[in-house]
Formats: sequence, structure tokens, C-alpha cells
Amino acid sequence: MTEEPKKHDFLGLILRVGLFVLIGWLSLHFFGWALSVVTGSKVIAATMGTFAAAALANAITVRIYERGQLSALGLGGTKTSSREFLLGLASGAGAACAVLLLPILTGAAYFVEVPAAAHIWASVAFLLFVLLFAAFGEEMLFHGYAFQLLIRRVGAFATILPAAVIFGLAHMGNENSSWLGIGNTMLFGVLFGYAYLRTSSLWLPIGLHFGWNVVLPLFGANLSGFTMDVTGYELRWKTTDLVSGGAYGPEGSLLTTAIVVALFFVVHRFTVDREPGE
Repeated sequence: MTEEPKKHDFLGLILRVGLFVLIGWLSLHFFGWALSVVTGSKVIAATMGTFAAAALANAITVRIYERGQLSALGLGGTKTSSREFLLGLASGAGAACAVLLLPILTGAAYFVEVPAAAHIWASVAFLLFVLLFAAFGEEMLFHGYAFQLLIRRVGAFATILPAAVIFGLAHMGNENSSWLGIGNTMLFGVLFGYAYLRTSSLWLPIGLHFGWNVVLPLFGANLSGFTMDVTGYELRWKTTDLVSGGAYGPEGSLLTTAIVVALFFVVHRFTVDREPGE
């Protein structure tokens, strides 16, 4: 008597996740191509294309299965939402600063002047805008409706690790990617998934993601293989790729490996595990 309901639940789960993945995959390619043609910018195509694809995949599946409620995505407003976002922002930015300042202070890295954008402050503001949407987009895509549904149905361990692997592999097409860089990206994926698990919300992982991403280009460092010359300075290294990350950027370094591990302790220490809807 219990086998048929279990089978029905499993097929329903596959249908929901499959629909999310299909919409996300198709729209990611379409929006990425369209924005690349319109803007001619790989950065805008990658960041805004991801956001558009994630927003569409989540909007359709949540509308069909969850009556369109933002709380179904972990984006509902709660009394802790602002605190979680700011904690993530400070932790992510602080971690990125730690990875960069230690080599700078020891002379292993240094700044050189490069041609800057005509309007630096406008370029910085635009960079902040684009990277904020990128953080929202990647978190909604990799830790949105499908991820959260799987967390509830099959458990945290069986969901977070595969999602993190996919998150890392999705960056293999980035310029100058390396195995250590992809491995660190997978580790970030585990961190972001764990941050969601601790809070049942996307605000903390979005803050972590945005804080980390925004500091690297402001210091003149590459971000996941992308070069964004906005401040008129570039960070150069006098050390091996294992420390600098090479052309992929600091995310491909052992320093990042260590700091991401430290971030797990920060997330655990400064969050209170809570159930969805609390």
C-alpha cells in the first residue's frame, strides 16, 4: 500500500527538478548568447545572463508548484534577512581581503597602473550592480527552487555535494580555468549550500558570494578568469600559480582553499540553525 505513493512522490520530484534544470539550461544559453551579441561584453553576458536564466527558471517552477511565493526560494523577508546578508557580505569581503593583503604586505604581490575607465566611479558603481545581480543569479540557479526541494526530499548531504560539483564544473569554460580553481569553486559551492542549510534562506550565501566577488576586481585581481579594469590598478604577483592562482585569479590558489575552510567555521559560529519559515 505504501509503494505507489512513494513512486508517485519520486516521479513528482524528478518532474519538478527536471523542469527547473531544463528551463535554466535553455535560458542560460539563450540569454548568454543574446547579451553577448547586444553588449559585446563577456562579463555582462555571463553575469546578467545567469541572473535572467535563474529568475525565469525559479519564477516558472515556483509559480506552478508553490503559488509564486518568494519564501519558497528562501528570499522571503524575515527578521534575520538583513543580518544574514550583512554577515555574508562582511565575511566574504573580509575573506577576499585576507587572501590579497597577506601577499601584498609580504611583497609577493604588488600594484601596477593600467589604463582606467574614463569615469572610474561610474564604472565601479556599474561593477557593483553587475556583480550583485551575478550573486543573486548564481545562488538562485544553483541553490534555488530545485536545490531546496532536494534538500527537503533527499537530505542535505545528497544535495549539497552534487550541487557543488555542478557549480564548479559550470566554471570550466571560463578563461584560464585550472583544476585547483575549479576545486576551490566546488568548495565555495559547498560553503554556499551549507550557508543555506544553516539559515533556510539565500540571504547569507548571496552576501558571501557578493562580498567575495566584489573585492577581487576592486583590488585589480582577476575574478574566475575575468579581467575587469575599473580602478586603474592591476595586481601582479612574484610567486607561483599555486599561491597567486595564475591568470584565473586568486580563486585558483591554495590561499583561497584555506580561507574557504575558515569561512565554514564563521558560518557555523555566527548562525543559528533554523527550519524553513522561521
